[in-house]
Amino acid sequence: MPRRTAVRQLLEEYGQTHAEEAGIRLRNTPAPLYRLLTLCVLFAVRIKADIAVAAARELSAAGLRTPRAMAAARWQDLVDALGRAHYVRYDESTATALGEGARFVLDRYRGDLRRLREEAAGDPERIRALLQEIPRIGPVGADIFCREAQGLWPELRPSFDRRAREGAAGLGLPASPEQLAALVDAAELPRLAAALVRADLARPSARTKQRESP
Repeated sequence: MPRRTAVRQLLEEYGQTHAEEAGIRLRNTPAPLYRLLTLCVLFAVRIKADIAVAAARELSAAGLRTPRAMAAARWQDLVDALGRAHYVRYDESTATALGEGARFVLDRYRGDLRRLREEAAGDPERIRALLQEIPRIGPVGADIFCREAQGLWPELRPSFDRRAREGAAGLGLPASPEQLAALVDAAELPRLAAALVRADLARPSARTKQRESP
């Protein structure tokens, strides 16, 4: 099967990004970028992906879509929202991390992650490093953010992290980010990266593992 045909089928079956699943319409504006960051914080612990997404939806439904709203929320309200999504074991520590992270984004970037991008001056590795200064965001969380945000911030392209590259290799596709990027239009890069991760998790060899952080 030609690679482009295989990729088209892959996108049709698995090409929903985590942001889309969480109800986030990504735009290069402060609130959607912050909601994506929140989703990455939720993915930062060993938790099933569908629970992390459900938690992001609960926080959004509670009106916690901006760092100012998150910072102003009572800690118990955050715990309760996470609990409604069955985000257990990590609900209290994550509520603390969300509050601390919101205050950090307010203090450092005045609530606007586009200022983080400006500080990085077009350097994708600097973007990853700055993201990891935010409480609870580590290398995996930074990779997820970049994977999803590459449709908005061209300097992040192509972002195919280790999990996505492993998925590509398992499907017989090239593991090089540049070669993968050549298979789709730039606007579809986030969907392709997400599809590779989801397809990798769906493989029989992966079903013995917990479907946790993507």
